[in-house]
Amino acid sequence: MALLNFKRKDEIAPLRPTPEVEAFLKGYSIEVMPRTAEKVESFRELLPEGTRVYIAHIEGTPIDDMVATAKRLNAEGYPVMPHFPARIIKDKATLADWIARYQGEADVRQGLLLAGGVSTPVGDFDSSMQLMETGLFDEAGFTRLHVAGHPEGNRDIDPKGGMTNVTAAMKWKDAFQARTDAKMAIATQFAFEARPIIDWAESLKSEGITLPIHIGIAGPAKLQTLIKFAIACGVGPSLKVLQKRAMDVTKLLLPYEPTEVVAELAAYKAAHPDFNITNVHFFPLGGIKTNATWAIENGGASTVPAAATA
Repeated sequence: MALLNFKRKDEIAPLRPTPEVEAFLKGYSIEVMPRTAEKVESFRELLPEGTRVYIAHIEGTPIDDMVATAKRLNAEGYPVMPHFPARIIKDKATLADWIARYQGEADVRQGLLLAGGVSTPVGDFDSSMQLMETGLFDEAGFTRLHVAGHPEGNRDIDPKGGMTNVTAAMKWKDAFQARTDAKMAIATQFAFEARPIIDWAESLKSEGITLPIHIGIAGPAKLQTLIKFAIACGVGPSLKVLQKRAMDVTKLLLPYEPTEVVAELAAYKAAHPDFNITNVHFFPLGGIKTNATWAIENGGASTVPAAATA
């Protein structure tokens, strides 16, 4: 089975929307940054009604820009889930201020809690678990908290490889959901091959972890773009696949589309209704419009933009 579906753009036919894929893409979420959101004239022309939109908080992004983006998306009718990266939050007072601003200015009631991509914390927090333990999200009445997942492992948490520390942290988070009113889920890093994703998801279930999984899928993009983001995000085995393909100069300009991985995961989900992957979370590495267009072409009725149904 090919890990990546590389073909010339004019040879790529949209996946015929099947009931399995349509069901699998229903309720998908997508990630933006303030600077990428600025390039979108209308999200309602691209995204289905009620699509959850994550706002990635990259180190150095002013909180003013984050809140403004959240306010705009909320005004267009989309529930917003901003990132709360522990290692770029100075202290509890800063976290409380962010929560208050998001709620007061953009009616935000949900967040993705993660350690963040910096190696050295700027303040008191090092992990998403420490953010949870502040109690501030409960006090603010957040209705949904998502945490990060890593189908290929995370060298930041398990420096020697493997899944020991990652799994232990996930068990802690799973137990946390039992003592909070917030709905919780795992939003994962992107990966490119279905079978390892399935095996990882099933391994969490075997460990007694009940958190539903929103699987990260890289949207359509050039190979060079994928490699850049894979390196930045610490993607492991998938990066080796991309590097191998990059050695073939004839493939550098050929596009990647997530057709195969989505189809295979959708088929598995249809055959195993209790599978713990419940949603797709898109990383629009080749652009929000490009990703949304792919979803519209491949997802049938479940991905029709809000403007088209008004």
